[in-house]
Amino acid sequence: MDLGIRAENAKLLDRVKEMIRDEVVPLEHEYEAEIAKEDRWQYTARQSEILEGLKAKAKERGLWNFWLTDSDKGFGLSTVEYAFFAEEMGRTPLGAEVFNCSAPDTGNMEVFERYGTEKMKQEWLIPLLEGKIRSAYCMTEPNVASSDATNISMSCVRDGDHYVLNGEKWWASGAGDPRCKVYIVMVKTGGDDAPKHKRHSMVVVAANTPGIEILRPMQVYGADDAPHGHMHMRFTNVRIPAENLLLGEGRGFEISQGRLGPGRIHHCMRAIGQAESALELMCKRALEREAFGKPLAQLGANFDIIAECRMEIEQARLLCLKAAWYMDQGDARAAAPWISMIKTVAPRMALKVIDEAAQLFGAQGISQDTPLAHKWTHVRTLRLADGPDAVHRRQIARAELKKYTQQKL
Repeated sequence: MDLGIRAENAKLLDRVKEMIRDEVVPLEHEYEAEIAKEDRWQYTARQSEILEGLKAKAKERGLWNFWLTDSDKGFGLSTVEYAFFAEEMGRTPLGAEVFNCSAPDTGNMEVFERYGTEKMKQEWLIPLLEGKIRSAYCMTEPNVASSDATNISMSCVRDGDHYVLNGEKWWASGAGDPRCKVYIVMVKTGGDDAPKHKRHSMVVVAANTPGIEILRPMQVYGADDAPHGHMHMRFTNVRIPAENLLLGEGRGFEISQGRLGPGRIHHCMRAIGQAESALELMCKRALEREAFGKPLAQLGANFDIIAECRMEIEQARLLCLKAAWYMDQGDARAAAPWISMIKTVAPRMALKVIDEAAQLFGAQGISQDTPLAHKWTHVRTLRLADGPDAVHRRQIARAELKKYTQQKL
């Protein structure tokens, strides 16, 4: 089981680390400060200058689209190797987009590449690969328990050469971005008499299609995450060409599992990157700040806290790399329990590390003067995104118990 990275890709990773440390992180505070200056749902001139300037540098240097694992369009990274890149990009909120590796775009681009028509690839995939537009993935709904995706109820009815969509979606991450031009939407096309996992389909919907109404941005612990946003949307008699159906009716679950599996690993490695960043802040604070005549590192249990954080980060990283290795073997079913394990472990670990760092900073740790509050909010959300902890623990337990019984669990 090889959980390492090839020498040539290690050099590539060093270049990414250097750019993040020297050029991206120094600009993140100024970028965030711009959000409150004008319309929160538009990019200010300075925001665009920072973001597009960094993207142009990354693209020019060939540091672009690392997520294209095992693809002739990318670097041919394995999932294990990409995990190291995702961790580094997770250190800063700007990291993923600077290198065109942002969710939900990466998953959507994979869907377009694998299942899209040539027309879809020309209209949506190419601009996404070039970082010219953004996209959203619309799956969860406000009126059903979407952690059981067989509950998804948005109506999608064939009408001649079109499908007609009716229903609501929420937590559509990125749908608030003015650059978001396309949605991939999970819909219900089959009746209740069809097998549960054959009732749903995926369709492609242009963001400017008549009948789509953005009701509100969903707030995450009081923050709206502008200008990216997680939107609550209503679709009223939204007509799309029948050719916008992906792969075929009833194949939505087949597509979603291929999309969400690697994405969960990417999320977890970015969470590990956030934990590493928080631990770095904690250690510097512990050595630089004094109280009661001593550096904070020498007070209370801070030595033990720092040691525990380091050990838990290392454990989570190894588990994530093992999940990535299973994904690289080509059997998504075998990888699933490992993905569920890391999806539970990594956000929980990162939350603990970020919380301990905030504690060491005192009141400053929960203020806008450090990135810790933003990190905590983001990682806490990850315990719900792509399946809550309880659902993943259920899958882990089912896989474990299956070794000892023939009963259906």
